[in-house]
Amino acid sequence: MLKQILEVTWMNLLNLNARRGASLVIVVGMAGVVAVLVGLLAMSAGFTAALESSGRPDRAIILREGSTQEIDGGISAEAQQIVSQLEGIARASGEVYVGLDLPSRATGKPATAVGRGVAMAAFDVRPEIAIVAGRRMNPGHNEMIAGTAAVQQYTGLEIGDEVELRGSTWMVVGHFEGGGAAYASEIWMDLSLTQATFRRAGTVSSIRVQLEHPGAAADVRDRLRADPRLELDLTTEFDFYATQSRTRAELIESFAYLVATIMAMGSIVAALNTMYSAVSTRTIEIATLRALGFGGLPIVVSVITEALLLAFAGSVLGGALVYVLFDGYAASTLNAEAYSQVAFEFAVTPDLLLLGVSWALILSLIGGLFPAIRAARLPIVAALRGA
Repeated sequence: MLKQILEVTWMNLLNLNARRGASLVIVVGMAGVVAVLVGLLAMSAGFTAALESSGRPDRAIILREGSTQEIDGGISAEAQQIVSQLEGIARASGEVYVGLDLPSRATGKPATAVGRGVAMAAFDVRPEIAIVAGRRMNPGHNEMIAGTAAVQQYTGLEIGDEVELRGSTWMVVGHFEGGGAAYASEIWMDLSLTQATFRRAGTVSSIRVQLEHPGAAADVRDRLRADPRLELDLTTEFDFYATQSRTRAELIESFAYLVATIMAMGSIVAALNTMYSAVSTRTIEIATLRALGFGGLPIVVSVITEALLLAFAGSVLGGALVYVLFDGYAASTLNAEAYSQVAFEFAVTPDLLLLGVSWALILSLIGGLFPAIRAARLPIVAALRGA
């Protein structure tokens, strides 16, 4: 039986060239399904990675109790002082989170950028922040530094440019990188002047803290909740950014699977038509093999193997196109949770490519199974008489 399977399958594959037009339909169809599925999921993976890479195990964010976003926060100066002295916290950075209307490079229209008012402690809490051009802003001056991703997204952020914010003029004095994190999409300004410009009256939106060790988060959270003077809560950065990315990632992934499923239905129909056509053109050949003593199973295996190989070729083609064209492709999207744009890069990972190949093989198996069964059940005598 194994010998028959190998012989019939090999003979079938040798005849693929005679059916190259129909075979290409399966290859192109599967390539399209895989390209769309992997491309959209790569977008989701890149967006999630951009946010999650902003987190560190020894860092956390403190927000007003009940708040899930920095933009909702309002923490008093007294509360900041208490937090900075809590056991388990090595460094603390009170920060103001604001939205800035800046012209988008892509459309020329105003878009919402993240502005962050910070003191010098922000750089100590985030050692991954590195100035790549210009310098840091000087405390007490209307100066700002822009993340490299923000510079690519918005106009007017080159070093020396001036930005008008609520009647005050700010000068861009530097550019920084955030180690691939979402910070690179932000614009940082002096904390006290940001509070004055945006009328925050000494309050901050959040407190970013560096913990004495990663395991200290639970203890610090308990101390915050136990202090009657405070109405604050602590979330590790990993959990905070995972929550932020979840809604957008789920939306993109749902859309990806919806579109891929619609395309997959078309690919299954194309595979069915192609394989039925292949069986039809091989009627005499299959009947002759059956008359010579070949069983039905080798016929079934040969037809399914042909469908699987064509689908595999299509999945490799689709995956390769997405990898070449989109892996590392820089883009930006609205982070609905934070009401701001986030820059990220598409991430075509091996897991996504493997998923694309799996989809193609499953679809081809469905498309090749019924034609294979029909081929195995061809009446020998009727087929030979029809010749």
